[in-house]
Amino acid sequence: MLIHTLVLLTVTFLATGCASGALAVPPGKPASFLRVPAGFRAEILVEDVPNARSMALGERGTLFVGTRSGGTVYAVRNALGANPAVLKFAEGLRMPNGVALYDGALYVAEQKRLIRFPDAEASLGSSPVPEVIDPALPFKGPLHSWKYLAVGPDNKLYVPIGAPCNVCNEPGFGVILRMNPDGSGREVYASGIRNSVGFTWHPASKELWFTDNGRDMLGDDVPPCELNRAARAGLDFGFPYCHGGTIADPEFGLAGSCSEAVAPVQNLGPHVAPLAVRFYTGKMFPPEYRGQVLIAEHGSWNRSKEAGKTGYRVTLVRLKGNEAVAYEPFIEGWLDGDVVQGRPVDLLVAPDGSLLISDDQRGVIYRISYTG
Repeated sequence: MLIHTLVLLTVTFLATGCASGALAVPPGKPASFLRVPAGFRAEILVEDVPNARSMALGERGTLFVGTRSGGTVYAVRNALGANPAVLKFAEGLRMPNGVALYDGALYVAEQKRLIRFPDAEASLGSSPVPEVIDPALPFKGPLHSWKYLAVGPDNKLYVPIGAPCNVCNEPGFGVILRMNPDGSGREVYASGIRNSVGFTWHPASKELWFTDNGRDMLGDDVPPCELNRAARAGLDFGFPYCHGGTIADPEFGLAGSCSEAVAPVQNLGPHVAPLAVRFYTGKMFPPEYRGQVLIAEHGSWNRSKEAGKTGYRVTLVRLKGNEAVAYEPFIEGWLDGDVVQGRPVDLLVAPDGSLLISDDQRGVIYRISYTG
């Protein structure tokens, strides 16, 4: 009887497409307003996640979602399966934008501190009490104080400290910090960064790649936002004295020279507000997407009505080695003329190779799949 049962389970496992290690995801509600390349499909995977921002997927299928407003971290139980359930995992927090999973614990980056919820997926619905990992992150006012969070291939936490201004020279700000999972050993990994709200690591070289939001009030088309590569620790990327690799700041240009700063891999559109950046590491999309860079452009505010809005899309940066050879739209439709229909924030490559996208305006999680 036991052998017969095991045989039946094995046949069922193979027949449902699980031999590759990823369960088949039930179809979602079509996101028909989004424009995707031929062969791709855009769906709403999960609704009712207000102000959905950063995402982290647990081993048991729970999708944790941070927020910038509302003080809540959500947990979507069975996010990629049938009947996903949205729960409030933690409440009463201060801008819990960044979330990351490490060794079963959920780490959350608040406005002024880092906290940790041990064994997070076993704590759903129990109002867990966090452990404080770092109680005093640098803070000088609310501007750019929401934070991204990720665990690097060196098993260390990385968290950005945005400039507390449009443009200024404030020691301890405009950096990406690195520390051990227990909060010890905090150090500056990279500097000269106005406000990064998204970074990732190259799947082969393990080098840090990150987006940076360009300064405002220099005009509709200046300066560009940036995609950067930190080949090692200790590099300076130019803020506040240099923008886009070549543009000296009119106020702080004498603080340094563009020749001394690391130039962007790719200058992005002006004021597009790039957030998440991901290398596509799945196998679902066609081969030409593998190893390429996807960026969520949250969308502009600092452009005149005549110039029109920019961003509100997911873009693709094609690479040859570490050099960008193309920068092009991948998913559009969040901007319809001058009407904003949503704002993409974070990107996550799911186990089956599909792409998850959070939208803080609509409060939803999309799934982008390739059907051929």
